[in-house]
Amino acid sequence: MLKTLTFTLMHFCIAFAVTYALTGSVAASGLVAAIEPLCNSVGFYFHEKLWQRLDNRARPTAERPKHAWLHHQA
Repeated sequence: MLKTLTFTLMHFCIAFAVTYALTGSVAASGLVAAIEPLCNSVGFYFHEKLWQRLDNRARPTAERPKHAWLHHQA
């Protein structure tokens, strides 16, 4: 989660700077910087989950990590 938070902060700064450079508007930059990184962070979370699944499929069954939720199923 810390990785996602620091990514969001960095992205916020970049989004603000790029939008300000393109528009010269603090208001537009603030709006874009507030919305776009949050959307991107959600996308990043699901992107990581997808890559974890793809990584697990590429490994032989014996090497796949066991997930705690599998042990709780009846």
